[in-house]
Amino acid sequence: MDTIEDIQKDDNLRQSLFPVTREGIYLGHAGVCPLPSRVVNSINAYSQRCTLQDQEDCFDPEWIWATRQMVADLCGVSRDEIALVGPTSSALSMIASGISFQPGDNVIIYFEDYPSNVYPWMALREKGVEIRFLKVDQLGVIEPHHVESLIDDRTRLVALASCHFLSGYRIDVNAIGKILRERNILFSLDMIQTMGAFETPLKWVDFAAADSHKWLLGPCAAGVMYVRKEIQSSFNPPVHGWHNIKCPDFVAQEELSFRNDARKYEAGSPNFLGLAGLHTCFEMIKELGLENISKALSDHRSYIVAELQKREISPLCSGSGASKSGGMTSFTKTDLDLPMIHKRLAQDKITVSLRRDRNQTQYLRLSPHYYNNRRDLDVFFSKLDEFL
Repeated sequence: MDTIEDIQKDDNLRQSLFPVTREGIYLGHAGVCPLPSRVVNSINAYSQRCTLQDQEDCFDPEWIWATRQMVADLCGVSRDEIALVGPTSSALSMIASGISFQPGDNVIIYFEDYPSNVYPWMALREKGVEIRFLKVDQLGVIEPHHVESLIDDRTRLVALASCHFLSGYRIDVNAIGKILRERNILFSLDMIQTMGAFETPLKWVDFAAADSHKWLLGPCAAGVMYVRKEIQSSFNPPVHGWHNIKCPDFVAQEELSFRNDARKYEAGSPNFLGLAGLHTCFEMIKELGLENISKALSDHRSYIVAELQKREISPLCSGSGASKSGGMTSFTKTDLDLPMIHKRLAQDKITVSLRRDRNQTQYLRLSPHYYNNRRDLDVFFSKLDEFL
């Protein structure tokens, strides 16, 4: 595998590995990524085998176990704590609906989080669960004391994102997790904005989920879910099927007996096409080194923040250090027509994201990946200068 520096410097290599670079500049990985050629090749090779035989028989079962292991290694957990599921929303909904809450229990969430990590918890109100919203000073900047201030003896769970999708602020997962574990409060983590980009430690986390279509550079609806081993016996999924409940020789049994590891959360047939791509995603991360990917993303963000500040534009969380910043940078400016700029950039084949917050403030969000280089960013800024 070539290094990140090789990829950034060699246009021919970069275009071969990441065909999107032939067409333009893609700075939207915090949304939905374009697929690397290697991931596409894995999916295509598997799909071709499927034209000749049973889709299940032609999928190498070792890929499934190897994928679980690579996810586990990346997060510092055990392979039997990893389930291979679909979208992040599905996994978080499974977690929320699978826990036995009692009327009067409370759950702490952040209302300004991405809706996938808000709605499943709000739905618990139907069970008499109180939903408590964190209050913070800056968008997405959640510190341990914010969480601790809302906890009481009826708090059952705290659900947060490892990185805010707009501000790009990365929470201190370990610090918050330790506070909650000491009080026997469950901790659920939406890790889609850090998985494949930055270290996402799960030692002090009980549940976590991420789809692969952002920083993992994988296909949509090929996701992973983590459930801590110590709570698996008491956390049964609200879904039932032939795969997660024991049925020898595909014969239904009189008693429902779940599998004894994280496969108990995989009710039916796997998404083999997605898993073919997902396996390759983790192989690429393993070969490149997550620490090298993280450094490239941090370098991109530092450069973007500095260039924006040169233009008297203050991005969100500009004062956050590398240890607290994700791979995206969002900014706004009242005298700029950001929707028009977004449209013009797209016409020039420069992809960024246009987002707005609850107060209808609009932002442009840049989220380059490791294969983007300094030239990509300079082209963006030269285009932005046309509107300043």
